[in-house]
Amino acid sequence: MTLVIDDNKCARCGICEPECPNEAIVQTEDAYVIDPALCTNCAEHYGEPLCEAVCPNDGIHKVKESLYKKCLNLFG
Repeated sequence: MTLVIDDNKCARCGICEPECPNEAIVQTEDAYVIDPALCTNCAEHYGEPLCEAVCPNDGIHKVKESLYKKCLNLFG
């Protein structure tokens, strides 16, 4: 599974970025995004995604890899 940040729920508070042990979350000009190449869902040490746990707006969700790849192809 891949994690994505829902732009409609993200308050751009930035609390998720420092929680990521893999530095997979970065701030772009107008949003926070998760790099799927770096994200491990925190499975190696924590058993659950830390960013998802700390998000105050439930704006981080797991999606199937194939769905994520389809979205990338459509929207870049």
